[in-house]
Amino acid sequence: MISLKEGTLLVKLARKNIESTFKKVIGLTSETSQFKERHGIFVTLHTWPENGLKGCIGFPYPIMQLGKAVIETSRAAAFEDPRFLPLTESELNKIILEISILSRPELIEGKKEDLPENIKIRKDGLICTLGINTGLFLPQVAVEQKWNSLQFLEQVCIKAGLGANRWMHPQCKIYKFQAQIFSEVRPEGKVIEKRI
Repeated sequence: MISLKEGTLLVKLARKNIESTFKKVIGLTSETSQFKERHGIFVTLHTWPENGLKGCIGFPYPIMQLGKAVIETSRAAAFEDPRFLPLTESELNKIILEISILSRPELIEGKKEDLPENIKIRKDGLICTLGINTGLFLPQVAVEQKWNSLQFLEQVCIKAGLGANRWMHPQCKIYKFQAQIFSEVRPEGKVIEKRI
């Protein structure tokens, strides 16, 4: 578990890293060095006050130290998400940063028809894989979209580029994970641990 103090530092680190694209920022290297644990992580940018998605990039698996992962994913979310134009300097004070720190994904085992019962909305995020196709949704997405567990399953399959019912395919694997979410309440404002 990450403390609120650590979560706040990570969100501020992500913001500083994005700002460093436009102006000189001091202390990024020393700030990353205190976060050596490996975690899966996603950085999400929301427009403010509309709360529209502006970028979301991450690593579902703990492949990198947390400090480094925040640097990589915050820059990618701001400038490399192919769904959006790169963030501009004038937009810096119009975005809210959110960091989701992920538990290690676990394969949901058992009978395919029981899968929806093994997914807890408000708690689980999902990863769907079949062949080279992969799709992922963070836990907060099902809540924001008002999906039940079956709809969540279908939508993660669609995001993977598959048909909605492909979770029933014998080779399709569905993983679940949880996330600790830290978010600014307004641009450059107070950071809270978000409950979904």
